[in-house]
Amino acid sequence: MTQAKTATPCNGVSLPERIVPFPTSISAQAMAAMQRLVTPQGAPVNALMRLPAAEDDAAWQALKDQVNRQYEAAMTGLAEHLDAGFETLTLGETEIHVATPDASAHPERACIDLHGGALLFGGGEACRISAQQQADRYGVRCYGVDYRLPPAHPYPAALDDCLTAYRHVLTQHASADIVLIGRSAGGNLALAMLLRGRDEGLPMPGGLVLLSPEVDLTESGDSFHTNRDVDVMLPVPLMPINRLYAGGADLGHPYLSPLFGQFDGLPPTFLQTGTRDLFLSNAARLHRALVRAKIPVEFYLGEGMPHGGFMGGTPEDEDMAQEIRVFIEARWQTPSS
Repeated sequence: MTQAKTATPCNGVSLPERIVPFPTSISAQAMAAMQRLVTPQGAPVNALMRLPAAEDDAAWQALKDQVNRQYEAAMTGLAEHLDAGFETLTLGETEIHVATPDASAHPERACIDLHGGALLFGGGEACRISAQQQADRYGVRCYGVDYRLPPAHPYPAALDDCLTAYRHVLTQHASADIVLIGRSAGGNLALAMLLRGRDEGLPMPGGLVLLSPEVDLTESGDSFHTNRDVDVMLPVPLMPINRLYAGGADLGHPYLSPLFGQFDGLPPTFLQTGTRDLFLSNAARLHRALVRAKIPVEFYLGEGMPHGGFMGGTPEDEDMAQEIRVFIEARWQTPSS
């Protein structure tokens, strides 16, 4: 092969205009799920959202309320099939939805659920229903942290709430009997919470599950370019929301971008992403950092999978859910220290 010689090297690769086809290597159900998320012209529907000006708190709040209503409407039907009861605890400014399954053979076990939503959305009813889902799925008490978010509550409010919730759960359960689950933005908070908790002398939980985690708010990874507009669920970077969440704090600080932290002493981790996930680079770099820190880690890379999976109901989602279940069960079978 010959190398092209140019007077000024190009700092990238110029791509011709083309359609990136959905992979034939995925199931028909997954293919249909992806097709529902694009327009007839092939544009990701979620790329059409327009974000407010940075200083317009009223517009940010209106957008937040609108999206949260959509989240709640999408999950309302799911709530009809949930068996777990719930109560809501208020600890100072921190709200926790405690979901308890109908019957549990292991009352000593618990999971903490940190919802996704780009560090702006996903609180309220959607958070509560998610906690009930996890309680039913694993047959243990689940603590869903309804952490505060901007524009009214920028960093470190959400992280403070997660630490408050974790401290409370530690009064109810041994640390080895706790599994922490964080999805997307919740993955950011889960990992940041453990870094800060470790720094403050708290014991680590028995296991950590990070699903397509948003662990780099500086958005420095390769997939923020290569998977832009290819990820039908999360097609564009979230920098305006990241800055809103940070409230002027340094986006590169490990409590905001935990990818840049030190991972010594963290618990065994299940780390998931997909080949079309905008956050693929987050997970790839985090995986290597955990390996270097000698943290046991399982890395699940879903073929053709966008951010967050295929919305449920596909063979791929079921396969992923089963591997998460196996990981969690193994953590709970590990004797407490």
